[in-house]
Amino acid sequence: MNYPVIKGASYALVHAPDMVIHQGTTQTAERKKNPNSEYLSKLPQYLRSFQDAVNYPPNQAYIGNILPTELNKIERPWYKNLINGAAKDGKYGEIVPQDVFIGLIKVVDAFDLVYLEKAFQSAVKEKIMEHPIFGDIKDNSKLDRNPAEIDEIEKLVNVHRAEGLYQEGKLVGCVKKAHESDPALTAHIMFENLAAKASAVIALKLLFAKTSLEPASIDYIIETSEEACGDMNQRGGGNFAKAIGEICGCVNATGSDTRGFCAAPAHGMIEAAALVQSGIFKNVVVLAGGAAAKLGMNGKDHVAKDMPILEDVLGAFAIHVCENDGISPVIRTDAVGRHKIGSGASPQALNQAIVFDPMEKMGWTLADFDKFSVEMQNPEITEPAGAGDVPRANYKMIAALGVKKGEFDRTEIDNQVDRFGMPGFAPTQGHIPSGIPFIGFARDLILEGSINRVMIIGKGSLFLGRLTNLFDGISFVIEKNSGIKETGVDKEEVRKMIASALRSLADSLR
Repeated sequence: MNYPVIKGASYALVHAPDMVIHQGTTQTAERKKNPNSEYLSKLPQYLRSFQDAVNYPPNQAYIGNILPTELNKIERPWYKNLINGAAKDGKYGEIVPQDVFIGLIKVVDAFDLVYLEKAFQSAVKEKIMEHPIFGDIKDNSKLDRNPAEIDEIEKLVNVHRAEGLYQEGKLVGCVKKAHESDPALTAHIMFENLAAKASAVIALKLLFAKTSLEPASIDYIIETSEEACGDMNQRGGGNFAKAIGEICGCVNATGSDTRGFCAAPAHGMIEAAALVQSGIFKNVVVLAGGAAAKLGMNGKDHVAKDMPILEDVLGAFAIHVCENDGISPVIRTDAVGRHKIGSGASPQALNQAIVFDPMEKMGWTLADFDKFSVEMQNPEITEPAGAGDVPRANYKMIAALGVKKGEFDRTEIDNQVDRFGMPGFAPTQGHIPSGIPFIGFARDLILEGSINRVMIIGKGSLFLGRLTNLFDGISFVIEKNSGIKETGVDKEEVRKMIASALRSLADSLR
């Protein structure tokens, strides 16, 4: 079977410390409940500088400058053992400062909802225009329009007609509400949606810069974030995908949004693989921007333990899936794991369905896999909040099922976890850590011959929507290409051959 391949991947982080204070859901709720709380008063002292966020080892892993396994060699806590002098640019992407991001929020705004203070707008325009990747966005011209006076911005924010945008504690802009009374178009929701759109644009632009993919060659875009755009009559109608592609010059693409909580990116990858293998589309991009609501989600626990706020970055990614080129790692569309409605909700039932069912179908065992990419949340974020080391817990459950199936002895569990696992290194942005962060590494490690087969696992908490108590999980396998290239069929050449054969047959019958 001629499987689709992963041709490229990009990953971006946006450092957004002021958005932790003003847009993070935990802080917003605290402000409404107790605006004079001790936590809110302490919070600004626990925010990281941009360079500290760049030097933070898990962030360096996310953009591809170090392998995830190299985190094992760095003493924890990682926030005290920074990689001094680390670069904001990485093999797969970039860490973007907040001021540039605020400028890009205005660039991606299609309805003139974003106002920026005139001096700030001028300064950030210069940074964006000089940026080697963002400088050619055609809509950068919006940074020449409607510079605002700070008094005008303050008035809009104070009367609750706009969501404030802050830089280093200072109000520098705002996002206005998009409708006087529509609850789906409030200023806060418009900010969240524009932040998701802008961060996804960053990831897609980085994908073009890091690979040979051209914007005009994309046929279909699948957007897989956790936001929903629409109005009160269709709250999640979409379409983020086309809105992102429009900014990035993808003139020949169409697209749609896929939602499935944290599992959505894995669902999107399988949809992309199916679209390519069926021949409907040649080049599909799966992408997502970040979730501003989750900034500082566990901040109270971090501050209580005298830690810096580590949830100060928005994550984003873009993955290119295309026809088999005979080189790039393939997606095994015949080895998809899925948590079915009737699978059961226990950890054992979940792992049987999404990990072991596809393996047993193909005659594989755990020994046939070099790595599993599960929920790759950074444990330094989750452990202080009482959630433990999420990736390691997942790996131990997989290994325990391996013991039960007689693949190895119980005493080997930790060794197996070390073999096929890795430390968590992704921000806790829900959909961002769920299997997807390792795809770029998997592609390159397979190409260089270090590994041969990887399983990507996405999980989702469907019960959060209060429509079902079901959990969700889906997986797919990436492996070394067999070297069989998709050559396609030249239909015109076939037509000519048939016509020639028919003429020869007619001549012979005369």
